[in-house]
Amino acid sequence: MRVEHIAQSAFMPPEDVPWRPDVENESGMYNGSQLVEFAGRACYQSWSKPNPATATNEGYLGHIMDVGHWSVMEHASVTFYITGVSRSLTHELVRHRHFSYSQLSQRYVDESNTEFITPPLIAENERAASMFYLMTHDAQNAYRTLADMLKEEFPDKPRKEIRQAARAVLPNATETKIVVTGNYRAWWNMLLLRATEAADVEIRELSIMILQQLQDIAPAVFGRFEIFDLADGTKAARLP
Repeated sequence: MRVEHIAQSAFMPPEDVPWRPDVENESGMYNGSQLVEFAGRACYQSWSKPNPATATNEGYLGHIMDVGHWSVMEHASVTFYITGVSRSLTHELVRHRHFSYSQLSQRYVDESNTEFITPPLIAENERAASMFYLMTHDAQNAYRTLADMLKEEFPDKPRKEIRQAARAVLPNATETKIVVTGNYRAWWNMLLLRATEAADVEIRELSIMILQQLQDIAPAVFGRFEIFDLADGTKAARLP
């Protein structure tokens, strides 16, 4: 599994607004955390920072979360390129409504040599792992056989139609790649549900990897999550 942070919001304060972020930046361009603060202050035109408790970006965002003013968190977004995960995982991930997704297309990409993601519980047992290997590779062989057969039977059909038919025999364990963009509020909600001990192991592992990067990108927001070790050696996250 690999999670690459590839994009995030940039913010340029309007010149006619008498306020600047409390972070020194010679370029004049700031990140999503400063954008969220600007959006919140714009609601009340509170540019003078009269309250010492909210004068800093960290303090302001902390207050925003405490009072539940979550709508301003929707202005800042982060994008990840996720690879080495199963389609079983992405079936769960795409249920989160407020993300934007661009996923590998099995209609256009030949899956003859795709990888398969072994669930941890299966990987722990030699017999189960051996059976999993045989069954997934049988499915892959069936995919190849079907694709070749359909090419012969329907020589005028586009390749995408051949692949979209043959992919029906591939399992949920088939490896996929996906680009996911979400705003701070959407990532927060996803982490609340998928980084917990009760979540599926694979998507929980993904969530922890995303959380660790989000804590570097926007510590004032995602630093509230606490990552901890479970008895099985995996990790989960919670709010204190």
